[in-house]
Order: sequence, then C-alpha cells, then structure tokens
Amino acid sequence: MKLRLVPIALACAALAAAGLVTGCSGKNAVDQTAGNQFRFVSASDPGQTWKPADRKRVGDVTGKLLNGDGFNLASSAGKVVVINFWASWCPPCQIETPQFDSVYRAYKSKGVDFVGIDFKDQRGKAESFVKDNNISFPIVYDQQGKAALQLGHLPAQGLPFTVLIDKQQRVAAVYIGALTPKDLEPVLNKLLAEPTSSGPGA
Repeated sequence: MKLRLVPIALACAALAAAGLVTGCSGKNAVDQTAGNQFRFVSASDPGQTWKPADRKRVGDVTGKLLNGDGFNLASSAGKVVVINFWASWCPPCQIETPQFDSVYRAYKSKGVDFVGIDFKDQRGKAESFVKDNNISFPIVYDQQGKAALQLGHLPAQGLPFTVLIDKQQRVAAVYIGALTPKDLEPVLNKLLAEPTSSGPGA
C-alpha cells in the first residue's frame, strides 16, 4: 500500500493534544514572535512549501554521524536540504528511508543534500539497517532528540517526519508522516528553481 502523508487535521489534532502546536494554519506555520528563527507551529500541507516571505532561518544544527564524523547543517548553505527523522524500529521509516536514498542518489548532483536524524534508536541496530539497505546519505545519531530542538522545537514524539531547508537555510516545509518519492520530488524541483539568495528588496 502506498504511504501518504498523515492527514494534516489528524496530525495537528495529535500535536495540539500534546501541547506542541498553537495553531494549524499554513499562514501561522512559524512563530512570528521568535524573531528571525524558525519555531514550529504547524505542519505543511502535503506537497506544499511555505512562501519564501513566510520562512524563518533554521537553527544551528550540529551533531555526530553514525560513522563518528561531525555534522553541521551550515555546510549545506546554498543547497536544498532534506532532513528526515527516522529510527530503525519505525515500520514506516523502514520503507521510507531506502526510498529517500534513491531520491538522494538522483538529486545530489542537482544541489540537494539529505541527512537522516536517527532518533531514540540503538546505535547497533541503526548501523545494521544503514548497511543492509545501502543507505548512502549521512545519518546523525541523535538518541536524545537534540536536532529537533535545534531546528525549532519540532514534534519529535512521532516518526517519521521530514523538514525541507531552502538554499538560504530557511525552513520551507515540515511534513509529518511518511513520504514517497512522488511526494518529495515535485517540492525538491520547486525549491531548486528558487534563487540562491534574495534579490534587492526581497
């Protein structure tokens, strides 16, 4: 059965019950009182990104990869970035993560970076999953959920969820639930078509 995004009304209702959102409108997708930094308020509609004028800059996201190397999101400035929160024990993730790797292989030469955030997982099981499925994009081991807080207090209680970062290091979308390549590729094409930097008066 094809996996689709969790219906936005259901996602928002669940998050509201957990006290994690203050609204479920695309127009209020970010906390406007948070200065220039992104703060999660509600998820993006399926297949949609927030308007450039409504986007906020991502936080300073750093961590350690499964292989021990350091990770810094700032090194991907000028590229579109897909950040996927997953775990080896999560059934939808077990389907989604290998599919994301196929998209990564097709899009990395076009200026798209992928990073997986392995959340609340056992390192050995995550390493085995990555090896067994030939996952080629970098994976941050984040047992405590540090990256979700760095990004902007994202709803890390349910997996998977995906964050899209535009070329200017702004949060362009947050999708709650599993995605397929058909869900992801059109929005990547849209973000790739955007300018790398804002023009005069933008």
